[in-house]
Amino acid sequence: MIDVKELSENPDLFRASQRDRGADESVVDRIIAADALRRESIAAFEALRAEQKIFSKKVGAAKGEEKAALLAEVKDLSANVKAAEAASNAAQAELTALARSVPNLIQEGAPAGGEDDFTVVKIVGTPRDFAAEGFEPRDHLELGELLGAIDMERGAKVSGSRFYFLKGVGARLEIALMNMALEQSLQNGFIPMITPTLVRPETMQGTGFDVAHDDEIYKLERDDMYLVGTSEVALAGYHAEEILDLSDGPTRYAGWSSCYRREAGSAGKDTRGIIRVHQFNKLEMFVYCPVEQAAEEHQRLLAWEEEMLAKVELPYRVIDTAAGDLGMSAARKFDCEAWVPTQGDYRELTSTSNCTTFQARRLNIREREIDAEGKPGKTRSVATLNGTLATTRWIVAILEHHQNPDGSVNVPVALRPYLGGMEVLPVL
Repeated sequence: MIDVKELSENPDLFRASQRDRGADESVVDRIIAADALRRESIAAFEALRAEQKIFSKKVGAAKGEEKAALLAEVKDLSANVKAAEAASNAAQAELTALARSVPNLIQEGAPAGGEDDFTVVKIVGTPRDFAAEGFEPRDHLELGELLGAIDMERGAKVSGSRFYFLKGVGARLEIALMNMALEQSLQNGFIPMITPTLVRPETMQGTGFDVAHDDEIYKLERDDMYLVGTSEVALAGYHAEEILDLSDGPTRYAGWSSCYRREAGSAGKDTRGIIRVHQFNKLEMFVYCPVEQAAEEHQRLLAWEEEMLAKVELPYRVIDTAAGDLGMSAARKFDCEAWVPTQGDYRELTSTSNCTTFQARRLNIREREIDAEGKPGKTRSVATLNGTLATTRWIVAILEHHQNPDGSVNVPVALRPYLGGMEVLPVL
């Protein structure tokens, strides 16, 4: 959730953020007005309550007819106090609802615009020239079938479209990727976590997902629970309503989970293979840190993602995501996109977001400030960040980029120890 005080002091900054996102700028003025009404209603309520206390003392000291007259006034005053309290609560609720509807304030430098308005930060590696090598590359599904690694037909039979089985070397390849990512995260101070994949509405909303209008989210109506699309949700809720000690630096978690997305807004897109599916596995980095350290930590997360991409020897590019494509919680987001030969394009494999204090405000996650003398002071919201280290989708780029003319696939050197030393995935 945004900081209403910051918005009131810097309304033009928030208007510009909304404008860059392609969102409603007028909400800024509505929040300022709602905040003013909240303050006025609180003042009116407190004034009446103070008057009520004075009258109560007078009633206690009065006798006879005077007391009866005062009691009548107190009764009317009590009704006014209740009405003023209700008005104050309503004003607070209106302000909260408006504040929760506004996405995070974007960071300076994020490109304005929508999905196609990203900027390319850098390009690493060169796509293979299959024509020069003398053969036409197969797509990942054809390769997966030749290897006995992917079974879409039976996935659809069992669960419907956009479901699949990974089997044989396909299952081993995914587990190898996840284990390599987990080992890298451990080397960098992350705490491994296997997280719940069902969460309560307050956890989903607190992370920044719109449970009422987001068609991508699976909901279990009977239980009023939600299937997560990323372990970020559970990891964000892990410290809800807590005060953290970040005096020794950021707290970093690596969450391993299955993830579920309806893909309701992608009808007709990527229907072949495992690029866009309803269920997949992912290892997600999640960080809590002081807000002053967030930008630097964001760069670390990006560097760790690039380290993983280097290990699997894929050409990729890094993009700075445009404001309108950031989602509700992110103030800045970088994606790493690997080259997929049969599509002739870069496709997202990792994403890392700096959510500043947005999620922490919604979930009430704070740290205690320490003054120059080392004494504890007031509390304040922490910053949260997230980033992907490995997902099922990586298999797409690995199979296509490292394929051989006969359909076999070379295993990247760094990945071989996690596959029992296997150097080539053979055609069955």
